[in-house]
Amino acid sequence: MSISDLPSIYTGLNAVSLFLLIRGYQQIKRGYQDSHKKFMISATIVSALFLVLYLIYHNQVGSVPYQHQDWTRSIYFAILIPHIILAALMGPFILWLLFLAIRQKFEIHRKLARFVWPVWVFVSASGIVVYLMLYVYDR
Repeated sequence: MSISDLPSIYTGLNAVSLFLLIRGYQQIKRGYQDSHKKFMISATIVSALFLVLYLIYHNQVGSVPYQHQDWTRSIYFAILIPHIILAALMGPFILWLLFLAIRQKFEIHRKLARFVWPVWVFVSASGIVVYLMLYVYDR
């Protein structure tokens, strides 16, 4: 394994996180709190592992420019810009949600999760799209 393998690995982790987030949501909607807790803790751990690998990769290679000068460039940046901004904001909110759940402050947790969960899903999904556009498109 080399440093060039990390984008594929951390994008795979992003996909796993997205799956776990969706399953966690489904479980709480069905009233399965214990199952929801396991899925959401797993999503948090997988997302944290993603972040570590992402930071290692970009510390080694720096920024990776988008190579295409066609119509996809605007789409790429339209996805990338909100992805970066929201990803940078998510960490504290996710930790706050976990803290509220641990403290069993479920009413506040539920209200905050209504905003944080869809953003977390967007960040995970858009991260996958950014990877596909940056590393897979037109190979």
